[in-house]
Amino acid sequence: MKNGLVGSSSIEKRAIASLAGIFTLRMLGLFMILPVFAIYANQLSHVTPLLVGIALGSYGLTQALLQIPFGFLSDRVGRKPVIVAGLLLFAFGSLVAALSNSIYGVIIGRSLQGASAIGCVLMALVVDLTREEIRIRAMGIIGITIGISFALAMILGPFLSDWAGVRGIFWITALLAVLALSVLLIFVPTPVTQSLEGDAIPLLKLVPKTLANLELSHLNFGVLVLHASLVALFLKIPEAIKTVGSIEGSSGWFYAPIFIGSLLVTIPCILIIEKQGWDNRRGLMGLIVILAVSELGILYFFNTLVGLVLSLGLFFTAFNTLEASLPSLVSKVALKEGKGTALGIYSSAQFLGLFLGGLVGGWLDEQFGVVAVLLFCVILAVVWLIWVLSVDFLKRGSKWHVE
Repeated sequence: MKNGLVGSSSIEKRAIASLAGIFTLRMLGLFMILPVFAIYANQLSHVTPLLVGIALGSYGLTQALLQIPFGFLSDRVGRKPVIVAGLLLFAFGSLVAALSNSIYGVIIGRSLQGASAIGCVLMALVVDLTREEIRIRAMGIIGITIGISFALAMILGPFLSDWAGVRGIFWITALLAVLALSVLLIFVPTPVTQSLEGDAIPLLKLVPKTLANLELSHLNFGVLVLHASLVALFLKIPEAIKTVGSIEGSSGWFYAPIFIGSLLVTIPCILIIEKQGWDNRRGLMGLIVILAVSELGILYFFNTLVGLVLSLGLFFTAFNTLEASLPSLVSKVALKEGKGTALGIYSSAQFLGLFLGGLVGGWLDEQFGVVAVLLFCVILAVVWLIWVLSVDFLKRGSKWHVE
């Protein structure tokens, strides 16, 4: 299909920049509470470790459930109306969480935030507004922007918490949603036509076939592992930082060198992967091994400052590289007519991981303590590695190489 914008490179640049801005504003709002919430939650009524985990992960459950339906809806009523509704819902959920004195109120607020399941729709709008020959570059730019936004959110969260409290972060999140809405209405071009459904938005008839695809199955499980591990770790990492406590002032000074250092390694890794491709899963398996080793390091050095910093730096190097690279690999492995379906299922798995990490991590913390939570993360990484090896064994004889 013709995009309607062929030759309009200035419009495409504006579209990519503005949509990356919307992703950034949502990402900041979502993840700024991650490094501070576990400690703040002790001030709320009815709090238990399990409910803290559910509060952190509830966003992911509603995202996972509504990601694909919102994609279908945007095909019927248009991308922009669905994104507008999603951003307003995200802002409302942020206000509910900000005004809550109970852990249950925060869970409701976070669930409402997650009900703004517009990631799939935003990616479809990228497809609508770019030519095929620059689309991979556009997705790459947005992926790197999301990675930088995540790192920035993790650094800013503790500083903003010291200044305005966690309630203040929820208020700021609502403001960021309004800013994202302004960017959408003022700067994002309206597509002349929408992309064919299968290229951008999931097709119901292709869901069973996509779920059964061996190549895609371990990628979907992998992104679930990444995000489950992330949330589970941050049920206990803030406590570890408070325990090792030799950093003056905000814990933001703890996170800053970790994320800056990991990004300095991550960005070259992403560029190398995109240039050379994934050959026989060696790069993927290497990153999974690094992920598992870093989690073992966090477990071993949980009460040691230098060891904890180095282990977290290793974890986020692997996490950020995988997070930025896996969607591109999904897109390359998926059938041409099923890319939207594959990416929709991938996004749902990603957000389901957030929920499961909070739910299982919170339960393990409540029943068995920190060691069980950290071992859970290690086991997830090992299972993913075994899954990749199993797929490799089943596919042996036909070289798996994505250029």
